[in-house]
Amino acid sequence: MQELPVVAKINATEPALKKPNWLRVKLPIGESYKHVRGLVDTHQLHTICESGNCPNMGECWGEGTATFMILGNVCTRSCGFCAVATGRPEPVDWDEPQRVAEAIHLMKVKHAVITSVDRDELKDGGSIIWYNTIEAVKGLNPGTTLETLIPDFQGKADQVERIIHAAPNVVSHNMETVERMTRQVRIQAKYRRSLEVLNLLKKGGMRTKTGIMLGLGETKEEVIQSMKDLVSVGTDVLTLGQYLQPTKKHLPVQRFVHPDEFAELRTIGYELGFDYVESSPLVRSSYHSEKHVIPGYGRAKWQEEQRLKTI
Repeated sequence: MQELPVVAKINATEPALKKPNWLRVKLPIGESYKHVRGLVDTHQLHTICESGNCPNMGECWGEGTATFMILGNVCTRSCGFCAVATGRPEPVDWDEPQRVAEAIHLMKVKHAVITSVDRDELKDGGSIIWYNTIEAVKGLNPGTTLETLIPDFQGKADQVERIIHAAPNVVSHNMETVERMTRQVRIQAKYRRSLEVLNLLKKGGMRTKTGIMLGLGETKEEVIQSMKDLVSVGTDVLTLGQYLQPTKKHLPVQRFVHPDEFAELRTIGYELGFDYVESSPLVRSSYHSEKHVIPGYGRAKWQEEQRLKTI
């Protein structure tokens, strides 16, 4: 596998690379998509599908699922990769947890994903709303499995422990990139702090998950080192996907990673010890997340693939 080029400084004014054929996605269509669209609008909900310009929105919404974003749609951080607006957020909406729970109930989904913007201006970091939302969703939807994609809460253990106490099925916190590039890509975040958040979650008994974007200028060795760091804190699920520049104001793509390279990293991930590795160009945090809940599912599938190769 070819190494990804090392980039000392990312220049957002560089001409955009042409997207390869393997990054084509279907347009959002169909009755299921319209149904989800209507529920999101009716209940005044935010989704990372829209705010993050997710390439899989058509597919996921067409299947009747969506990733809800709580605590508003304005973030206090200014990550170089993210399409969510940065600025002064609106006051906390204490009715939001019930609205999210009701929407999930109306959608009749078997698996729900919830994420949020960063709310560093709040004393509790938004963790109380997080707790209330998880409790509301579980109370109204006892048969629904739940993944929560949380911020780092500035590494404050008491806020992370609120998530542990609420006990969703999976808790995800994204590393987004390798250690060397964290300051450029995530700006206000810290690589080691995010590792510690995942460590706290694992020690609290949670099934843990994280995601890394490729194509920002990292090397293969750096990606593998990050994978080793994540295994060392017991991370169960890893997602690897291609970074796509949301607007010209965001960090440019340095390289489009071929599907074969994603496949190789998937194998390396399983060999390192992850329980589930989702790795391909269009993978995003919540893509196929209903499968990430099941311990042993991904590893068993991969082992069967290896067995068939030897026949």
